[in-house]
Amino acid sequence: MRTSLSAVAALATVASLAAGCGGHPTSSTPSSGAATSAGAPITDYTTLLIKAGDIKAPDTFTAGPATKNPNGQTGATTTFTDQDHSHTIIDTIEILLNPEAAANALDSAKAVHREALRTKALNADVGVGGVTIEGLSEDRSKGVTILLFTEGKAFVTLEFDGPPEMLAPMDFVTDVGQRQDAAIKKAFGG
Repeated sequence: MRTSLSAVAALATVASLAAGCGGHPTSSTPSSGAATSAGAPITDYTTLLIKAGDIKAPDTFTAGPATKNPNGQTGATTTFTDQDHSHTIIDTIEILLNPEAAANALDSAKAVHREALRTKALNADVGVGGVTIEGLSEDRSKGVTILLFTEGKAFVTLEFDGPPEMLAPMDFVTDVGQRQDAAIKKAFGG
């Protein structure tokens, strides 16, 4: 699954570059700065990530260290793990040039994950364009549920991994996604 996530990051980069190459003049203002409600740009996107306490589950999840700009992409990622390490949630936020570039990254990611999990995407009530894709990992060692959505120029991937016979419940996936969406909206003053 890590290979698929790297491919998604590469596709998202291509999509964001393509969106910025429409023949229109571009601003010389750095594209990675986002204004908060106070007007100051966000420079540390790890602050957009939900916290372990935001995950409402029977088991307690703990957060690993947050990583700034994973794989050279503007944004942040962290991994949450339950006590026995049988379930993980990988939360990745990528900040793109604009909402159109984020939507292009979402479309590219849907294609990659549909192929990797050999299933179709289903609509999810999270963010803009929210979809879930679920199935078994390629080696069939774990159940995987992917939630993808955008919020403004943020593109979010939440990956829920667990035992192969136990996919993450959709209401749980939706709740975590809505909490992540709300954190992004709050940070961007939405």
